[in-house]
Amino acid sequence: MEQTIEKKIMDTHQKYLSALSGKEIPQKLEAQLEHMDWSYLELIHGSRQERGKFAPLGAMELSQIQTHREEYLQSGLNAIRGGKVGAILLAGGQGTRLGFDKAKGMYNIGVTKELYIFEQLIANLKKVTELAGVWVPLYIMTSEKNDAQTREFFAEHNYFGYEPEYVKFFVQEMVPAVDFEGNILMEAPDSLAMSPNGNGGWFKSLLNAGLDSDLKEKGVEWLNVFAVDNVLQQIADPVFVGATIQSGCVSGAKVVRKADPYERVGALCLEDGKPSIVEYYELTPEMAEAKNDAGTLLYGFGVILNYLFRVDKLMEIADRRMPLHIVEKKVPYLDEQGNLIKPEKPNAYKFETLILDMVYLMDNCLSFEVEREKEFAPVKNPAGVDSVESARVLLQKNGIEI
Repeated sequence: MEQTIEKKIMDTHQKYLSALSGKEIPQKLEAQLEHMDWSYLELIHGSRQERGKFAPLGAMELSQIQTHREEYLQSGLNAIRGGKVGAILLAGGQGTRLGFDKAKGMYNIGVTKELYIFEQLIANLKKVTELAGVWVPLYIMTSEKNDAQTREFFAEHNYFGYEPEYVKFFVQEMVPAVDFEGNILMEAPDSLAMSPNGNGGWFKSLLNAGLDSDLKEKGVEWLNVFAVDNVLQQIADPVFVGATIQSGCVSGAKVVRKADPYERVGALCLEDGKPSIVEYYELTPEMAEAKNDAGTLLYGFGVILNYLFRVDKLMEIADRRMPLHIVEKKVPYLDEQGNLIKPEKPNAYKFETLILDMVYLMDNCLSFEVEREKEFAPVKNPAGVDSVESARVLLQKNGIEI
């Protein structure tokens, strides 16, 4: 298949490729062709598996956590002090929706002073490292577009007081975009139109970067994965770590009580008896509004993209083909004459794997409730719900000077 696709690219764009590169494939394009996972393109039609039978999954609620808090705290601190816990920051996204053309983590969320998203996340993690008295290995996933600027940004700001030896960067794997007929698109004479492979590709990308050797060398047994756009993320939270270890589960997920039955967050649940996440748009009205005898929503615990995975289980599923989610997007491309076309409506498929599918591949998952106002301040929009404005309010409520 690889030869067929490569030939299609060369045939389709032969005119300008030949003119600009002396009939040789440009070096950047050649590297993309060589390292491409072509199997994605075999899955354009019908790749998303049918969902199974959903059932509610309760959570370890705040009251229960409080009762055993000291026990969980000490268990988690012991694991952290033993070097068994690492953190994964998913930072490949751009701040496009915020009107910001750099890595989202570089966005200044401060009002009276500079306070970058990256800076606040590091401050959250440092609360744990100061309590534990050790550094937590931090692995930061970037994208091809923001890798250099992210590394430079951390260096310029002296890693916001974090120990550089414990910070490693790796680049998210990219996959090609194709038009609705399955043709590869070019974004430049020397490059395919590429997009990140979704947040479910973080572990494969980490392995491709060779960082599994660093995990082994440091003795990391658990990885806490979290998103860049929640400035109240509590990272390597020893209570969460300890509760997950004590539960005997191989994974854990922080959840919040949904603000309403139709809040646009995925809900932790069971799917065919296995831990999973049902997206808000997959819930029927009956499921969304269903309650138990206590009056609590059956699908009422929303995930905040803060997960804990046992490394040995991640290694077990590393070679598994995860479901591929295909989304229709507007993708700029070069036509056969080499002109850059910026479509006004979706013209192409992008391929993504999602971290929710990693949860489904785990044997079990501890659903761990946290307080919304203390741990959930997503920054997705300039104003309104889940915005810069709402995050600033929550930061101030938590005593953080902005």
